[in-house]
Amino acid sequence: MSASERSLRNPFAGLPLERFGEQRERFDPGRFEGELRCLLALPDGRIRTADDRPQLTWHPPNERADRVLLGHFEGVLYAVQWDPATTPDALPPPQPPYPDLRAHAQLLDDFQAGLAAYARAMVIWHQRHRYCGVCGAPTLSQAHGHRRGCSNSACGTEHFPRVDPAIIVAISCGERLLLARQSGWPEKRYSVLAGFVEPGESLEDCVRREVLEESGVVIRQCDYHSSQPWPFPSGLMLGFTAQTDSETLVLDDELEHALWVSPEELVAAIAAGELKPPSGFSISRRLVEDWYLERCGISLSEAVKRVP
Repeated sequence: MSASERSLRNPFAGLPLERFGEQRERFDPGRFEGELRCLLALPDGRIRTADDRPQLTWHPPNERADRVLLGHFEGVLYAVQWDPATTPDALPPPQPPYPDLRAHAQLLDDFQAGLAAYARAMVIWHQRHRYCGVCGAPTLSQAHGHRRGCSNSACGTEHFPRVDPAIIVAISCGERLLLARQSGWPEKRYSVLAGFVEPGESLEDCVRREVLEESGVVIRQCDYHSSQPWPFPSGLMLGFTAQTDSETLVLDDELEHALWVSPEELVAAIAAGELKPPSGFSISRRLVEDWYLERCGISLSEAVKRVP
């Protein structure tokens, strides 16, 4: 299986949307022949869903709202809009009909989950770039929401949506996988290691540095696996597999605990409720699942079901 095929299996990835590209400067939504569907968002990126079921809802265009045109698919133009007068710090905790996407993503179908992730990332970017990072003047939305321009004519800096790349890596030592947890995670939740890419660093350099810093493990080699948009708030997860020759661990302050598990130990721990794997909508779960499938020929979930 190619990396592109692996990425398509990751939640939020593979959204079949035509995003306009170079047309954004001259695109006229009023001349679009298809239907316009608008998502309604809060300024913190939460997207409105139906009151009684896990499904996005569509709202009429509001010319007074801030809006981003997301793209079109099968004759439908999609956008997200929100009230510019509301600030994120004035919002209530997540609750229906604006649930938190982390908890809600698995309940949406693939298209709606990808659309919600895209919309969430764009809304949060707009909220965090209302002022120019060069001169401090207010910025204005341009190119149908895909650029913000400084309102100070003496500055004129253009700001574009950004993503924060982070590596996430399944590390093997022979037939054993490294799993770890942070203290703030749900009880018994374990995952693979991850960390943000730093300036002047290749992805492979980041894998080696982050793994060494967090666990003391020296990586012998690593290979790209797949990627996943991660709009919490603006990440791009870049998945890797890696190998090491030593199971010696020296944990830093980020990790509460770490352990090496064989395929059999992993299945037994999950079946006994002693260990919870990563959530099902994350690339970390896919990395663990693929590690197990490669060694045992069946899915991890199927293996757990077979435990007496």
